[in-house]
Amino acid sequence: MSTPADGPLRVAIVEDQPLFRSMLQRTVAEDPALLVVATCASVSEARQALRPRVADVVVLDIDLPDGNGIALGVQLRRAQPDLGVLLLSAHDAMDLLLDLPRDVAHGWGYLSKTSMTDEATLLDAVRAAAAGRTVLDPALLERMTPRHGSAVAQLTHRQFEVLRLLAQGLSNAGIAERLGITEKSVQNHVYAVYGTLGIDADPARNPRVSAALRLLEETGPAL
Repeated sequence: MSTPADGPLRVAIVEDQPLFRSMLQRTVAEDPALLVVATCASVSEARQALRPRVADVVVLDIDLPDGNGIALGVQLRRAQPDLGVLLLSAHDAMDLLLDLPRDVAHGWGYLSKTSMTDEATLLDAVRAAAAGRTVLDPALLERMTPRHGSAVAQLTHRQFEVLRLLAQGLSNAGIAERLGITEKSVQNHVYAVYGTLGIDADPARNPRVSAALRLLEETGPAL
């Protein structure tokens, strides 16, 4: 995915709750690198407002009064293949990302409204989705453990840490800073994760997206 080189990222917000929509709009607008270009309260409003090339990324509530936000996201993505999509939900519905059609599965993120506790998490997720990365909710990921017998369960503790941070949309440099290790070490861990999970570096399918979705598929809440 490409982002504008000569201006801020253009963000559209689709959220039916007025108070939460205003909070999202205010938070995004305070970042000089982001520009709110549209706010909508329903699927019908979004279809009218979000013509191709209006926005670079859309922040999209899953539960809308006149339809399903995921179906809307698929429609918008097929009209604009480089559109980033960040889903929001009041419930833990992160597994829904596994059901996305393969042709539009990259560049989606998911944040739970109940665990989105700081503005930085939202803004980082917006930027990551615009860049084509799959972003999963950090608070929900903290509660996930590998399923017994899965490939993810074969990862070392450090490799699992790296995979979880990768799935939050962090770059190798961001992971290195978070863990206090070198970027080269992170790169080695990422390649080891790909090897264990059987993910190749096919440029037609972003391996970081594949790894994030594999993490989602092969983990469950800690008991």
